[in-house]
Amino acid sequence: MRHLLTLEGLDRETIVRLLDRAERFRKEGAPRDLLAGRTVLTLFFEPSTRTRTSFVLAAKRLGADTLNFDLSRSSTSKGESLLDTLHTLEAMRLDALVVRHDENGMPAWLAGHANTDVAVINAGDGTHAHPTQGLLDVLTIRQRRPDFRNLRVVICGDIRHSRVARSDAQALHALGVKDIRLCAPRAMLPESLREFPGCTTREDFDDAIRGAEVVIMLRIQKERMADAQYPDADDYHAHYGLDMRRLALASPEVQVLHPGPINRGVEIAPEVADGPQSRILDQVANGVAVRMAVLAELLATRA
Repeated sequence: MRHLLTLEGLDRETIVRLLDRAERFRKEGAPRDLLAGRTVLTLFFEPSTRTRTSFVLAAKRLGADTLNFDLSRSSTSKGESLLDTLHTLEAMRLDALVVRHDENGMPAWLAGHANTDVAVINAGDGTHAHPTQGLLDVLTIRQRRPDFRNLRVVICGDIRHSRVARSDAQALHALGVKDIRLCAPRAMLPESLREFPGCTTREDFDDAIRGAEVVIMLRIQKERMADAQYPDADDYHAHYGLDMRRLALASPEVQVLHPGPINRGVEIAPEVADGPQSRILDQVANGVAVRMAVLAELLATRA
């Protein structure tokens, strides 16, 4: 691997290798000098708490130097083009560039226009992909349900605008899950299932969650909607919120995931988010390990 831009088309063996490495890092730690002398820069054009912080922690725990690019104080605010910014940063001999952008395909565009062998990692682009979130979600599931073949998974929420849903579906499909149910009101379902391999769609959450071993809840992407499209919070919760009544329809061993940030009382009830089936904080912890594994995969073997 030279970059990590999407999980689409990534084979099962590569995903399993990354998950195995992340699991070892979480259980045993990693050599503190594995990436000594490497420099990792985070370039975020959208706000982030979990993703940016965990990438910085991951790089530091592997011994790399880290830099956070402050857009508000950079020359982009003076009109410098993104391409000039990229080449300026490359001239400082970066090894990895972690990019979040609101436009689909921007990390891939940067990778394609780089003049050096800098590794580009997609930390979320528009509605397109969030590959490390997809990896940490399947790692979280695998820790309790290692056999993916007979797993029933529900992804519920604003799927149309969710890069997480796309990456989750691609990772689950690659690992052999045959029953992936996408549930949302019609306006939030994808227009096409091309980016959602092996998935079916449902509009009735009670029907979708029945017997599921994994439920992945999604935030409504208000920033990607017109104001008129945003649903009433109470009405949305009544039809698509995960509460204790709906949770009882799932398998007794159900795992509840949410990529965050959580809107309590909208897509998920507080007693579910904080309950025994919740894996939300495990996802956060696994995020650091997965991002360590990705950085090690891309940078540890370079001369």
